[in-house]
Amino acid sequence: MSARRRRIASAALAAMAALTLAGCSGASPEQQGQAPATIVPAAASEFWVDPGSTAAKQVEQWRKDGRTGDAAELEKIARQPVAHWIGSEGNTTDETKGIVSQAKAAGRTPVLVAYNIPNRDCGQYSSGGAQDDDSYRGFVQQMADGIGGAKSVVILEPDALAQTLSKCEGEQGGREALLSSAVKTLSGAGAEVYIDAGNPGFVTDTGQLADGLRKSGVDQAAGFALNVSNFQTNDAVEAYGKKVSDEIGGKKFVIDTSRNGNGSYSGPQQPTWCNPPGRALGTPPTRKTGDSRVAAYLWIKEPGDSDGDCRGSPSAGDFMPDYALGLAKAAKNS
Repeated sequence: MSARRRRIASAALAAMAALTLAGCSGASPEQQGQAPATIVPAAASEFWVDPGSTAAKQVEQWRKDGRTGDAAELEKIARQPVAHWIGSEGNTTDETKGIVSQAKAAGRTPVLVAYNIPNRDCGQYSSGGAQDDDSYRGFVQQMADGIGGAKSVVILEPDALAQTLSKCEGEQGGREALLSSAVKTLSGAGAEVYIDAGNPGFVTDTGQLADGLRKSGVDQAAGFALNVSNFQTNDAVEAYGKKVSDEIGGKKFVIDTSRNGNGSYSGPQQPTWCNPPGRALGTPPTRKTGDSRVAAYLWIKEPGDSDGDCRGSPSAGDFMPDYALGLAKAAKNS
């Protein structure tokens, strides 16, 4: 039932390279006369598209290998803005600043995910996180320093709140306090913060979830996030989100549409949330949702990243080119 995340990998070298090219001079590689990492055209969107994403690199490799048809399909992922997940590996400030600087140079808004809560994922596929509360508060401050007042969107701690309400007993009060503090710190740095609130199949008691969101500082946040790394349809998530929103003063929410084009998997293979077959890319990232309470459709989970080592798949976060290709081929509107 829980939606697993991409594994957080160290990005220290990439961050330092980004700072050298963009953070120090304020200019993108293209502006400095250097060739961009890829030649995949970015989608017309407010949000920043990483020209050196895993999908973009795979597109170039397939072109070199003569798989031009597959490369063209995978461009459906490579040209769209996908969130960057920030964990504890490497220098958090430099990593964040590198991403934010590149986005700013391109005139776009970066989407970041803060993913380092202590006892992350309750010790399951995406286990890890900060050693203790003080370490976590330090991580959040470093991320805020990297944002430095720049325009950005931050999805705060996927699963952290929903898990405390369903399976990570004994951690609710502590996590809510950490989330509330993080909202203040990141919002103070200029970020548009959305607290993760699971999905319709995670916490069914919307009143309980709303209470948890209030204790986690949603009043000071831009709103909450739903369906991160999951597959629920837009209609199902919007209906659920509005029930939660009704209980917290009409707060807005964002929806992860990265893999929900065919909705949730209902076949016999278990678990249903882990790299299910037959899924598809969903609505491309946009602020134009047609609903005043849906702040944006975002691709928070990178399409093609493994949910975990199920069904013969690699570890959580490893990119699966053929799975990504399947998502792209099945897409209806990307």
